[in-house]
Amino acid sequence: MTSTRPYLIRAFYDWIIDNDCTPHIVVNAGFLGVEVPEEYVEGGQIVLNIALTAVQGLRLGGEAIEFQARFGGQVRRVYAPIFSILAIYAKENGRGMVFAEEDSDPPLPPAESFSDAKEKEAGGSKGEGKRFPGRPHLTVVK
Repeated sequence: MTSTRPYLIRAFYDWIIDNDCTPHIVVNAGFLGVEVPEEYVEGGQIVLNIALTAVQGLRLGGEAIEFQARFGGQVRRVYAPIFSILAIYAKENGRGMVFAEEDSDPPLPPAESFSDAKEKEAGGSKGEGKRFPGRPHLTVVK
């Protein structure tokens, strides 16, 4: 399954623009493949205004966000792979979304048939009553 991150970024971008606000992204400048003006990087991150009035050729793709913008009067290319995007928010009120810092989506567990899963939960011969690794479970907290 594809990552939800590019879809969420595009949705928040549209929502921010529709509400007459200025979209900004926070990029992990140390992420492999990131191309940003290094002189504007602070603490390993860079905040970029991605409003259409601030950039040229904005492309919110499934693999990366890319555009050209002026930095210190010079036009520079910006390329940020999707997983280097740490947040997207509206400058005016800070509302938006923060993403977990990760290299890629967590791998999915191997597919099993429904009957195999029920047998494992019931302590059948295949699972010996063990839980699935990484399987979510609820705990009652009083």
